[in-house]
Order: sequence, then structure tokens, then C-alpha cells
Amino acid sequence: MQARLFCRMAPVVKTFDYLVIGGGSGGLASARRAAEFGARAAVIEQGPWGGTCVNVGCVPKKIMFNCAMHAESLHLLKSNGFDVEVKGGFNWGQVKKARDAYIHRLNDIYARNLDKGNIEKIIGHATLTEDRCVEVNGQKYTAPHILIATGGKPVFPDVPGAEHGISSDGFFELEELPKKVVVVGAGYIAVELAGIFNSLGSDTSILIRCDKVLRTFDSMISAVVTEEMEAEGVKVCRSTQVQSVKKESDGTLTIQTSTGVRTGVDCLLWAVGRKPNTDNLGLEKLDIKLDSGGHIVVDEYQNTSASKIYALGDVCGKFLLTPVAIAAGRRLSHRVFNKQNDLKLDYSNIPTVVFSHPPTGTVGLTQEEAEKQYSPDRVRVYKTTFTPMFYALSDKKAKCHMKLVCLRPDEKVLGVHMVGLAVDEMLQGFSVAVKMGATKAQFDETVAIHPTSSEELVTMR
Repeated sequence: MQARLFCRMAPVVKTFDYLVIGGGSGGLASARRAAEFGARAAVIEQGPWGGTCVNVGCVPKKIMFNCAMHAESLHLLKSNGFDVEVKGGFNWGQVKKARDAYIHRLNDIYARNLDKGNIEKIIGHATLTEDRCVEVNGQKYTAPHILIATGGKPVFPDVPGAEHGISSDGFFELEELPKKVVVVGAGYIAVELAGIFNSLGSDTSILIRCDKVLRTFDSMISAVVTEEMEAEGVKVCRSTQVQSVKKESDGTLTIQTSTGVRTGVDCLLWAVGRKPNTDNLGLEKLDIKLDSGGHIVVDEYQNTSASKIYALGDVCGKFLLTPVAIAAGRRLSHRVFNKQNDLKLDYSNIPTVVFSHPPTGTVGLTQEEAEKQYSPDRVRVYKTTFTPMFYALSDKKAKCHMKLVCLRPDEKVLGVHMVGLAVDEMLQGFSVAVKMGATKAQFDETVAIHPTSSEELVTMR
């Protein structure tokens, strides 16, 4: 595939068919798919390969979640016939060392996959130039097609002493389990990390501005997850905002909030939002438009306001999920390099999981969204609450909650919402059904698998 020369002002080190800025999930997926179609591709990255998900996101978070689930299972052993004594507490340092080694192996795998695909690796910070090139370490590169997939990063609030806290990135740098933790935020990152801290033995509080966590989710999920967090021992501090943070001589933190003072805190974790990595990219030199939050504005085909420059993933601020970036990146390469001109990602009915305790799974419209879009009288809701058989012999019980949101008259399933043991693994298959437009009757016609929790989704009345 012949690349045309766009630079006029300076010698170009190399020309490619496709330049990808960002070695995270979306950028790597798009580059590799483009290479499969014969494109000469290069990926520019200044950090470890794999981006947020692999290094300070989904992957190491899931490892820590699994550790937390093991800790919770220890309490169920005796009632299930095991005479087991656990000596000592959780060894955070041991797990961190093994987890970091696992991540490094993944970094190496990503690098090798690029080599196998004959994709050039360019290490450094990328900056767009006026002559439509990409400059890295003083050298210029060019391509007729350029993708920006630089992701995002956590933000810190404008609060005196905020720098004494850590972000979700800092969570993975901790060398030991803090004794007393305060997590600030009500979104999925705050919920997940607070749950991990709590299950592994930290005295954990979560500070939220309103009365529930996960407020953008279905109301059932928001209410149930908040209740379950409290039942598990997390102190949920409602209508609370941090006013200042002070670091004491012994290294602990004193946190002044709108509802009181918290002393002796070993770790303050901010989970109050993320912002796109658009600083110092030179976007203004090519008049690439940003929204009010600094995200790159794209159309349904991932086109920016600059011709043949694309953007996807977290830098666009829409559905900040790894599989979304991967799916969008692959479709983009099919469109650009495989002549599938109309291919694009459908952003509707995207499933997502929150690794809360117990987990949360959701796909489609919430009840509130459905009633707003179609009117309440056209929406019918089915709900069930039960105790999974996993807890049949245990004193400790954790219920499972499920909800189907359906549209009259044919009761097309608009949304599936669940909180409970193993719902994270159940959701994928039911997401296929929702994506295909299945109705409640078709759910009912499916023979249940017994005894499982998932059978409840096809037996609701």
C-alpha cells in the first residue's frame, strides 16, 4: 500500500500507511488489524505497552479483586465442612510482586505481537505538527491516516492538600495494605477499590456527595450496591465532601470534610473522575476540535475535524471501556484499509461489569432511561431477588438481584441489570440476546439450566 507524502517543511525519517498515537488497547488493536490488511503501520507510545487497562486498570484490578474474593471465601469454609485455620494476614507485598511480574509479561507479549505483525514501535511523546506530521524525539513521521488513541488519566480535585492522596494509578504502587483508608468518589472505580481494600482487611470508608453509589446505573443497582457495601463493612459517608487534607508528622492524614474530621488515615484515594490525554499533542495546529471536557470530538466513524485523522477510546470520552476501544479500532481499520466503507461501531447495548462485592452486571437501558425514552406506561419491569445456592450451607448470605426492563407491547428486552455472585460471567450471553432484540417471550421459551442463578433470567414472572 503506497503512502503519500504529506510533509513539505522538513525531511521525514519514515513514511507509513498508518500512524497510531497510543499503545493502549484501542490503538494496538487497530494497528494490528490494519497490518493484517497489508498496511505499513507504526505505533507511538511513551509508556508501557498495553495502556491503562493492562498496567493500571482492568487487568491488575481484576487480580486484586480475585484476591479479595478469596479472602471472602475463607469465611465460608467452616460452614462448608472445612476445618481450616488461616495463620497470619494478607501479604500485600507478595501479591504485588507477583502481580507486577504478570503485568510485565503482558507488556512483553504486546511488544512481541507488534514485532510479529511487522509493526514499527516508536518510543516517545508524539506531537502533531502544522505540516500534518507526527514528531517524536525531534524526528518526523508521516502517513495518510493517523489515529489518536491516547486514553485518559485520573484527576485530583482542587482541594488544599489533595496531593497527599493517591489516584487509582497510585493504588497499584502501594507496597503494603493500609490499615485505614478513605476513598472519595461514587463511581465504579471508587466502588471497586473500596471493596478490595475492605475485603483484604483495611478499615475502609467511602465518601460520596449524594446518598448512593453508582448513581448513573439503574436505580436497583445503585441502591443494592450501596446496601451491600455497608453490609460488608464499608463505612458509607453520605452527603460528604472533602474540604482539606493535612499530612501529619507521623505520615498519617487528617481529612476535614463537610461532616466532620477524620484522623489517622493511612491512605486517601481520589476516584473523582478522569480526563483525556490531549495535552501537548499539538491538536490545535490542525484545528482538531475538542469538547468542553477536553475530549476529541468525533463522528460515528471516528473521524475528527481534520481529514483522515481519527480518534477513539477514552480520549473521546464515550463508553470508557477497553472492549469498546478495541471494537472501534478494529472496525476503523476494516473501513480504512479493507474497503468496508460503512463499517462502524454501534455504541448501543454495550454490556459492562462493576467488580463490586458482589459483582454488578448491566446491559441496555435502565428503567429510568426506558421510561423517559418511551413513557412509563410502555415499560414493563420484571424483578427477582434470591439467595444463590453457593450460600446454601453458609451462615453468611449475599442475595442476587435481577431486573429485566421490557418494552410493550411485544416486551422487547431493553435492559438486563444484575447484582450478585457470578453475574459478571452470566452477562455476556444475555448481552447477545439483547443486542439481537430478543423479547421476554423468547427468554421464557429458553429452557433453564438448573440449578443455577442464571436460570432466573428465563423464568421471571
